[in-house]
Amino acid sequence: MSDFNDQVIADFNQNGGHPGGMFAGAPVLLLHAIGAKSGLERVQPLMYLRLQNDGPWYIFASYGGAPKDPAWFRNLLAHPDVEISVGDGTTIEKIPVRARVVEGSERDTIYAEQARRFPQFAKYEEVTTRDIIPVIELTAR
Repeated sequence: MSDFNDQVIADFNQNGGHPGGMFAGAPVLLLHAIGAKSGLERVQPLMYLRLQNDGPWYIFASYGGAPKDPAWFRNLLAHPDVEISVGDGTTIEKIPVRARVVEGSERDTIYAEQARRFPQFAKYEEVTTRDIIPVIELTAR
């Protein structure tokens, strides 16, 4: 997975925050999280949902429907103050954000919207053995 992520990150950086390949046309950000155990920065490309231009970013700990949460989710729980990189196709901006796990009906509504826009998220929810796929709100700080 590391080689794949490294390629997506390189493509993200070369194309002003708009990677191609399987992410062509999809909203992608780079999450700069701090390792829960290592304390080292870990960079993860993730699809996101933004409902308003000035609103928070929502990311999804789908892990492709795997039976466990991705490591970056555990990192956010340990260190919720992180940074994201987002681009407009020309310029990439690094933004400090605070992570919050979204729960209940708010979580369900946001996840349903992501699944409507990107049907693979509905599939992830169908195949996972986890109770839910976590939704995380990232708010600029």
